[in-house]
Amino acid sequence: MSLLSEPKTNQNTEENVIEKNDILDLLFQPKEDANPKTELQETLAKEVSDETVDFILNQCEVDENSCFGILKTSTAFNVDNFPSCPRSELGYDLIVNLKSINDTLHINNLFTSLNRKLTPRGTFVGCVETYQLRKKRLLKKFPKGLNYIYYFFDYVFKRVFPKIKVLDKVYFFITAGRNRAISDTEALGRLNYCGFEILQTKIDRNLMYFSARKVVEVKNVREKSYRIFLKLPRNGKNGKLIKVYKLRTMFPYAEYVQSYVYKKNNLKEGGKFENDFRISLLGSFFRKYFLDEIPMLINFFKGDLKIVGVRPLSNHYLSLYDSELQEQRTKHKPGLIPPYYVDLPKTLEEIQASEKRYLDAYEKSPYLTDCKYFILAFKNIIFKKARSK
Repeated sequence: MSLLSEPKTNQNTEENVIEKNDILDLLFQPKEDANPKTELQETLAKEVSDETVDFILNQCEVDENSCFGILKTSTAFNVDNFPSCPRSELGYDLIVNLKSINDTLHINNLFTSLNRKLTPRGTFVGCVETYQLRKKRLLKKFPKGLNYIYYFFDYVFKRVFPKIKVLDKVYFFITAGRNRAISDTEALGRLNYCGFEILQTKIDRNLMYFSARKVVEVKNVREKSYRIFLKLPRNGKNGKLIKVYKLRTMFPYAEYVQSYVYKKNNLKEGGKFENDFRISLLGSFFRKYFLDEIPMLINFFKGDLKIVGVRPLSNHYLSLYDSELQEQRTKHKPGLIPPYYVDLPKTLEEIQASEKRYLDAYEKSPYLTDCKYFILAFKNIIFKKARSK
């Protein structure tokens, strides 16, 4: 194994200057008589625990033809200037970044730069201190009583400010994106957004390590909004993609983790995702009292939705439906109040049966069907406390 010197930078460009201890240029070029897996293991052992070493080694096949890179950086510039893989023009089989992305200002830029350095099925391993781990660390760091006071102000500044217009600019001006609060949803969602498929996660020493496989070549990606008011792409009448207005109930980039949550947890009673970690505490409150759906009235006045009708669904969720029902759904305008609140189905199959009953009845008698469903849904919501679970 040889150690390469740090890439040269333009000393006149402040953003491009590599910070001290910001990058470890370790490029694996095993000797003929050396075991590459042993060399990789010994190098990682200097930085992380044995458990994390094992986690990283299990993410990629290691042999004499493999090419690996280990970095410790928070900037895309350092990744772009990291030497190309000497053994393959396609890129690295595995890149490990040991610096938490909490200190990265432009996370998407960092991820896309890593994406470009990898082979078409290459693996990236990184780490993040999630909201939950951050709370645990802060409460343990300060004495009882004082710890919750500190955590409150940390919560307001690091999590509320970035979601409010004008205040978000104050937040990033003061912090420059350093030590930012990031949810596991956002970290994993950004990976998917930047062309990766999530493989595994592991908690160790107050960090969540994640592994992801490159599945799409990406060039430039935009930053997504953190703000509380959202426009979500949903399927409307005739297959038209509409933007549905809602209040944010999930962490940023949650929509890009939907398939991952489904594969990992499947669906629970009521047709929602089991143990959906994407929903925030405030979001749970919004959903309980239907506050998140109030902005959908804008869609009603725009003509995208009607009062009673099937839910406007995302592409992924709609793909779980039977093809016949998918086709029938596209013939009708979605609604604010779905037939779910009338039948209160528990499984995906029951939800589909409920929607088909409604659509069949609506096709025969539109006005009477919507009046009937509105009255029954209203009774269940008010008197039976029916909620979309």
